[in-house]
Order: sequence, then structure tokens, then C-alpha cells
Amino acid sequence: MTTWELPHGYGRVKPDVVAYSRDIMGSKISTGCKTLSGTSVASPVVAGVVCLLVSVIPEEHRKSILNPATMKQALVEGASRLSGPNMYEQGAGKIDLWQSYEILKSYQPRASIFPNTLDFTDCPYFWPFCRQPLYAGAMPVVFNATILNGMGVIGYVKDPPVWQPSEDVGNILSVHFTYSDVIWPWTGYLALHLQVKDEGSQFSGIISGKVTLSIYSPAAHGESSPRSSSCVLYLKVKVVPTPVRSRRILWDQFHNIKYPSGFVPRDSLNVHNDILDWHGDHLHTNFHILFNMLRDAGYYIETLGSPLTCFDASNYGTLLMVDLEDEYFSEEIQKLKDDVVHKGLGVVVFAEWYHVDTMVKMTFFDENTRSWWTPITGGANVPALNELLAPFGIAFGDKVLSGDFSINGEQTHYASGTDIVQFPAGGFLHSFQLQDNSKISQDNSRSADTQNTPDKSKLSSILGMMEAGKGRVAVYGDSNCLDSSHMVTNCYWLLRKLVEFTGNRIKDPVLFSESAQLKFPVFESIHQLSRRPDVNFSTYSTVVGNELICHQDSRFEVWGTKGYGTQQTGTTRKLPEYQKSEAYNISTPIASDSTPDEAGLQRNISTPIASKFDKRMDYFGFLGHEEIDIGMLVASQWMVPCFAATACLMLYLSCRVQQKRRRRKKGSTAARLSSMDRMV
Repeated sequence: MTTWELPHGYGRVKPDVVAYSRDIMGSKISTGCKTLSGTSVASPVVAGVVCLLVSVIPEEHRKSILNPATMKQALVEGASRLSGPNMYEQGAGKIDLWQSYEILKSYQPRASIFPNTLDFTDCPYFWPFCRQPLYAGAMPVVFNATILNGMGVIGYVKDPPVWQPSEDVGNILSVHFTYSDVIWPWTGYLALHLQVKDEGSQFSGIISGKVTLSIYSPAAHGESSPRSSSCVLYLKVKVVPTPVRSRRILWDQFHNIKYPSGFVPRDSLNVHNDILDWHGDHLHTNFHILFNMLRDAGYYIETLGSPLTCFDASNYGTLLMVDLEDEYFSEEIQKLKDDVVHKGLGVVVFAEWYHVDTMVKMTFFDENTRSWWTPITGGANVPALNELLAPFGIAFGDKVLSGDFSINGEQTHYASGTDIVQFPAGGFLHSFQLQDNSKISQDNSRSADTQNTPDKSKLSSILGMMEAGKGRVAVYGDSNCLDSSHMVTNCYWLLRKLVEFTGNRIKDPVLFSESAQLKFPVFESIHQLSRRPDVNFSTYSTVVGNELICHQDSRFEVWGTKGYGTQQTGTTRKLPEYQKSEAYNISTPIASDSTPDEAGLQRNISTPIASKFDKRMDYFGFLGHEEIDIGMLVASQWMVPCFAATACLMLYLSCRVQQKRRRRKKGSTAARLSSMDRMV
């Protein structure tokens, strides 16, 4: 599917059709013949079909009949479906020259919808919709259909679309629509938002019906009245009773930054022939195998394309956050903490590498746009993830780790992942010997002698699980083992165990062994994890410089609102101001002419960890007369024993000084000093 509509909507059906493209014979540039395969072959085959179809229309009628929509209607309606591939692999199917000819031979200008039938019970063609039934309380299922207007280059929707169920029971299915106000040029979109009403929470069965839509276009040359056409889209879905909370997983799509237009680098730095993270990071694109695995395991997965304030945590066992690059609203940080601690939500985070020096080295000059491209963030936005996880005392570092490790016989490859540098006492933390590529990169800049010296002298923590109030949190530093794009080995086994823990409180005896439990908190400095001030992040972010709002992929009742539980508490700070980098003299695609004022980077976000306020330190909000953030106290649990130890040391030294003075004055005995020492 297309990814331009993400995260708030859903992609369109692509390709439109398929054609012969395997080992097709053609002539060489010099002499003789050669074979070619791929889209480069299929495209000229379709172009030849189009030329032949044009030739069957009499010349005197071509101008009034032929246009891009007419030809596309003939191609997709005449295509024959292949058995096996789904709609996002074959579109309407294999082109059929004769059937398309029959359509054009008697064609009258009209509008149509592609596809004109949505049968969510037909597998595998209607994958992924046929893999998971609808149920009450779920996020709306969004399908993005295409309007083809063969009546003219411009058209309009006459009346709002209407859902007409075949039987009365179909009224438990609520269908909302978003669509093109103006259909131009020749095409538009019709998005269906499907949601089962609460009264259907125990219903099990099939619902069918049709959606009708009227299109009109201005009168053509020589005609006195506008052209009009009625379109019909047939719909059939399966509905089941609402699953139990522990089996429901919510996938965070909102905080993923897609390409285009931002340069988000690849997640695995060992892959050199694919520099962009351009597959959409969606459950139905490069995580489609993960989606099928979770469905086979009996889980129900829904997609959230709006902020974290736009879902009701009491409905879900686990929030799954994988390879995310965007920032977080302050309300999101506060709500997630409340959802975990008070509502029992489980959170599973799969992060990625974040290393500024590595990002800078990935800058390249793009010949198409004639500009320098530089990564807007790392494989994941670790500084933002650290702010989100700070109320739980968890933070990732800036290492770039790679290597192989094994847990209970399961061999797993760690590909350019990060490490865990902060984790609370009582949690379970697993560490392994892995190669730190970030240290090699730094050594290369200092000395050529250390180019190929991997650092395996120290264990790196990469997997952690903890309980927080009524909820649970699990974090892992690499997502490549879930991404089918460049996967070496999968870690689906690990995800299943983590989801069992976060959603159902089931603890695997190996992952939760006594040896892995922390008696003391892990706390390493994360001062080096800073955002890039030379990147205009607001150009690509759906958070920075934007208003918190629930979009039309969220539950109907919160459309256009801020969602559930958006009371803002805690401290505030600013992102670093965007400025041109003098050191690197680079610019980002599209945003090369932006100014600091245009960047709009100033926003409020909760910062449980101590941060800068006008270049002064305010650890507990006392100095700024703000409300104390309990999450900050949790994240900064090391500060209390630190202050206590300092106070005791000062008291002890003071006592020693006083005793020495008294001994000089009154000739105090060594026994009295020793007694005081023991007392202190």
C-alpha cells in the first residue's frame, strides 16, 4: 500500500494491476537479444496495452471519451484476479487486453470506485482485513478507496455517502466517511471508518451492505447539463464479541516519522545498499510477518495513528512501541504514566541506535534535489523515548551495539541496537557481550591504529522488565529482529514472552530469573544524548509545533478532541533551538530555507529527570514554585541516598575536627576519640 497517508489514515491499494515481467525477451542496445525482469519490464507492457486500447476508439470520439480515469477504469475492471497474492501485492490482478477492450468498446463517461467490493471474509486477497474480525470497542478499521471520475478532469461529491446495511443487524456497524471535497485531476479518495457500536459487544456473525455515492462534473463541450454518476461500494465484514483485555495489543503508529520527506536513516547500519527507512514501519508493510505471528498466537492488534491521549488504556493489555522517531506531547507522557501505574496498562518498547557522530557521517548530497541530506534523528528518537520512560526510571544510552547472543537456547542477532543505562531496583535486566560500534567510530577519528578493535570488555544491558504500580514495562534496544526488511534472525519468541508478561502477568522463568533481578538501581549519565540543534525537526514532526488532537483514525467519540485524561502536570522545558550548523554546513531536504522562527520548536513537555530552566537547576520544582512531579522522584532515586551520604560525611568530619580541637585544649584521650568514632 502507499504510505503517504500514514499515520492518520490508511494507504491506497497499489499496484493497480500487474503484468508479465519475468524473463521478458528484448533487444540489446548493440545487437542480439537479452532478458529483463521487474517493474521496468511490466510498465512498457502496460504502455503497449494502453496504445492498443486507444486505437479501438474511433478518432472522432477519442477526445470526448479518453482520459486517465477512463483508461484506468478499463484496466482495473478488465483485469483478472490471481489466486494467492493479496490486494496490496496484485491490485485488481493481471491485465486482460480483451476484457479491457470490451469495456471501452461501449464506454459511456461515468465515475466508479476502486475497488468496488470489500469482502473482509475473503482471504488471502483481502489481507490484512480478512485476518482480524471487527469488534466493539476497537479503533476504527480504515479502508482507503479510490474514486475514478471518467466524466471530466474535475468533479464533486453531490451528497454525503450513505451506508445501507442488507439486514437490520447491520445497524450495529457504524460507518463514517472522509472523502475528497474536489475530485481533481480525474481522481479522489473515499475513506471508510468502520466501528462496531457498543451494543454489538456480544454479537457474532456477518454484516453486509453497500455504500452509495453520487458524483457530478461540469457539462462537457456541447452539453447543457452537468454530468452525474452514482457509485456503489459493496461491503462485507465479520464481527466477533469483544476480546478480553489481555489479548488486545495497540500498535503506536503516530510517533513514526515516514519517508518522505524526512531522511530517517536505516535501522541496521550493516545494510549499505538501502540507506533510508522508507517502508512505512507499519503493521501491514515491513512488520507484516509480525502482524501475522501475533494473530496466529491469538492476539488482536489495533493501530493508533493519533497521540497517546486518544485511547482508553482500560481496553488494552499492551501498548507496543517499535522503532519510533517522533517527540511526545507533555500530556502523552503524563497519561502513559497514569495508564501504567493506575490502570494496569503494559508497555513494550523496542528501541534503536542513536549516536550523533554516526548521524553526521551519514550526510550525503542528493543529486535529485541538489541538496545535502542529513538524518533528522537516529534509528529511533532515543532522547524522546527517555523522556517518555523517565517516570519509570528507565533510559537508553548512545551505544551502537551489534553481535549475537543466546537466551535459553534461542539465538538472536543484535543489529545496531542501543543499550539500557538506567533501570530501577527490583527490575530484571539482561546484559551480554556485544561489539560497541560507536566506540570504534570515535576511535577512528582519533587514531587509525584502533580501527578494527571491537570493545567486548564490558557487558551491555539490552533487555529489561519491571512492574510499575498496577502495570508493567518491558524494553529492548533493537527492533531489527521484528522488521522483515533486513532481518537476520527474528525475535518473535522474545516478543511473545514480553507480551505475555505485560498483558497477562506471566513471567518466563528464564527472563525473570533471580540472577537477573537488580538489587540496586542502574544509573549511568545520559548527558551526551542530545538532540541535533542543526536540524529543523518541526518540518517532519507531527508533535513539535503542532496541536495535540485526536485524528479521524481514533474512536469516533474523541474525533477532534485532545482525548482522554489530558490534564497537564509537571515541569516544562524547550527543545534546543534550530540553527544552521557551521561545523558541517549541511541542510535537510525541503527544510533548507527554514528559519528558527519557522521551526516552531518551542513546546511543553514533561521532564521528570532534572533539566535546565533558564540555565539553572531545579531538581524538585521547588525553585520554580511548581507542582512536585512524582515521576521525577522515581527517576532520580539515586539523589536521596547521595544527599544522605553527603550529610553523614559532613557530620563525621565536623565531629572529628571538634574532637581534635578539644584534645589540644583539654588533653582528651585517644579512647574518647575512638568512642566518638564508633558512635558516629
